[in-house]
Amino acid sequence: MIPAEGAVLVTGATTPLGQALVQALLAAGREVLAIGREEAGLEAHPRLRYLPVDLTHPRAVRRRLHGALRAGLVHTIVHGAVHRSPRSQGERAHQLNVGATRLLLRLAHESAGVHRFVFLSHGAVYRVDARVPDIIAEDNPVMLDGGPQWVRDRVEADVAVQAALGTIDAQVVVLRLAEVFGAELGSQLHDYVSDRVCIRPMGYDPMINLLSVPDAVAATVAAVQRPVEGIFNVPGYDSLPLTRLIRLGRCRDLPMPGPLLGPLYAARRRLLGRDFDYRLNRWRFHFNGVLDGRRARRELGYEPGNPLLWR
Repeated sequence: MIPAEGAVLVTGATTPLGQALVQALLAAGREVLAIGREEAGLEAHPRLRYLPVDLTHPRAVRRRLHGALRAGLVHTIVHGAVHRSPRSQGERAHQLNVGATRLLLRLAHESAGVHRFVFLSHGAVYRVDARVPDIIAEDNPVMLDGGPQWVRDRVEADVAVQAALGTIDAQVVVLRLAEVFGAELGSQLHDYVSDRVCIRPMGYDPMINLLSVPDAVAATVAAVQRPVEGIFNVPGYDSLPLTRLIRLGRCRDLPMPGPLLGPLYAARRRLLGRDFDYRLNRWRFHFNGVLDGRRARRELGYEPGNPLLWR
């Protein structure tokens, strides 16, 4: 185990997942430097320092973090800040999703004190179609052939961190998380089942895997504490058919021909300002795609153990 010396820098610390991660790291005895956009940060703790930083401004990032990094106060960087909504597009969104990741990798490389870089990626980076196995391993190809910016940015950031494996002094860990299901988490499927009617492609009922916040936090803390490196899938406890997810969400199941779903949900998004984007989910409404968690179990000691609290 890595000794608890030096702080853990956590980006996105004011999000629900970030807050839970900060609390778990404090409970594990770590010093935490929490980064968020909000001026008002987290609840005070003797081993917690909160720093408001806008990660879309590289000069501000360097200025605010320079002292702590140069002094060797930061042992580990956990980077999970990302625009959660697919409605956030354009250069500013790209700077947070991708530019900030590249900048933090450079800062980790330049700082002799940073020994670990843990990146919270997303299972949505994988290409899923009829040619891909139902159980997705870490060597499954990622989506390099375009798609909405929400996906393109996540793939680009994931690939950038992969490229740092073995090329910077710090150990690099990429955690490809299954969808963390819940409100205010950027969960596409939570938004989907929050409606009164859930439209799905007629004749399809694929398996869905969902991750709880406690399990996402447990995997991340393990990646901070254990001397591992590389890419790890992080599946959740709950694997269930799409129709069962719809029933548990108390949503009316309405099967329709697949080609109609894109235009219908695009209109819903425009009229109601909702986040669910069928273009991001079409693959998993037609094909099974459950992350293979054997490597995380073997090397991180991670086993999902927290089922979701269904409403």
